[in-house]
Amino acid sequence: MTEQNDTIRSEREPNQQKKLSEIPLSILDLVPVLEGGTPADSFRNTLDLARHAEKWGYNRYWLAEHHNMPGIASSATSVVMGYVAAGTSTIRVGSGGIMLPNHSPLVIAEQFGTLESLYPGRIDLGLGRAPGTDQLTARALRRENKNGGEDFPELLTELRQYLQPPEDEPGRPRVRATPGEGLNIPIWLLGSSLFNAQLAGLLGLPFAFAGQFSPDHIESAIRLYRSVFRPSEVLEEPYVMIGINVIAAETDEEAKRLSTSQQQSFLSLVRGKPQKLQPPVESLEGLWADYERASVEAQLRATIMGGPATVKEKLQAFVDATQADELIINGVVYDHQARLRSFEVIAEIAKSVKA
Repeated sequence: MTEQNDTIRSEREPNQQKKLSEIPLSILDLVPVLEGGTPADSFRNTLDLARHAEKWGYNRYWLAEHHNMPGIASSATSVVMGYVAAGTSTIRVGSGGIMLPNHSPLVIAEQFGTLESLYPGRIDLGLGRAPGTDQLTARALRRENKNGGEDFPELLTELRQYLQPPEDEPGRPRVRATPGEGLNIPIWLLGSSLFNAQLAGLLGLPFAFAGQFSPDHIESAIRLYRSVFRPSEVLEEPYVMIGINVIAAETDEEAKRLSTSQQQSFLSLVRGKPQKLQPPVESLEGLWADYERASVEAQLRATIMGGPATVKEKLQAFVDATQADELIINGVVYDHQARLRSFEVIAEIAKSVKA
């Protein structure tokens, strides 16, 4: 992120430059299933992290829909959201995201209408257009829907209509989402390329970019979103949240060691053999081929790892480069206590720059 970052910076006036102390920090949780553990263990760890995150001042706690992946337990995303929301009090809980082409828009409206009714003012509905899985599983999920998400704009329109206030039109038959209808549930569009960046801008919706696994398109997606943005009743100005991998520890060396669990997860995807989250190793030398290493490192290029000073410096550099309005942090760490400490260090960094 060099020349493109400079372009982004030059497009904004100096007094618009953001600092790490000025933007909210949130958490993206894939509910990792550990080698030697169970999904039930993962759910307990997720709730524990969410409770700590609330105490540490994080803004949102989002969960992501993935399927047919033994190392990720958040496939029934809205169900896990309800579990997290019930166990916390103030932190916003959302989907990062629901893969809308996998579902009936009416069902999503009802599910999130239920969540919003139970936990008013705390629910976010983040939507993506990818299947969140392999093509075989996508076909199993979608049944007759085989167009690869091309009808996402139409599905989004249908979903938003279900959430609109009721219309007084006697005698007109219509399908209504109960609960859901008339509820003010914030909708975000998510993306790892340019499609949803443009759509979010044109509709005047907030946009979340998956920089945690698609670093090459961060700058172009943000630029496109901001350039085509049209003010709406939802937003007067563009609002972009960027996902980023951050692993913090007491030292740079320990953070590097902890990060090998995430690297092993991506390596298993490169090999087409997803697995549970593996314990960290001292080095992956001898465990991957050169081409596998290149692929994993390319996808994780924007990852920040290190001790407090290193993470603080690199997080501020990332904010300088992207001018993000919010960061949503993915921290894949095998040991639960080390994972808690990683997010605690990040929260401490944010508090220190605000002091």
